[in-house]
Amino acid sequence: MSQSQSFEKKLAELNSIVEKMEQPEVGLEESLKLYEKGIALTRECQKIIDQAEQKISKLLEESS
Repeated sequence: MSQSQSFEKKLAELNSIVEKMEQPEVGLEESLKLYEKGIALTRECQKIIDQAEQKISKLLEESS
C-alpha cells in the first residue's frame, strides 16, 4: 500500500471516528476509546504530512 493510500485510509477512519463520537448513544467509555484511536490516527497522518513536506522542500532545494 502506498503512503498516499495509507494516508487516505487513515483520514477516512478518522472521519468515521468523529461521526461515531457525534452520536448521542455513544457512552463515555466508548468515547474515550474512540478519542484515543483518533489521536493516534492524527499523529500518524501528521507524520505522513511532515514526510511529504520534507520531500517537497528537498525537491525545491535541488531544483534551485
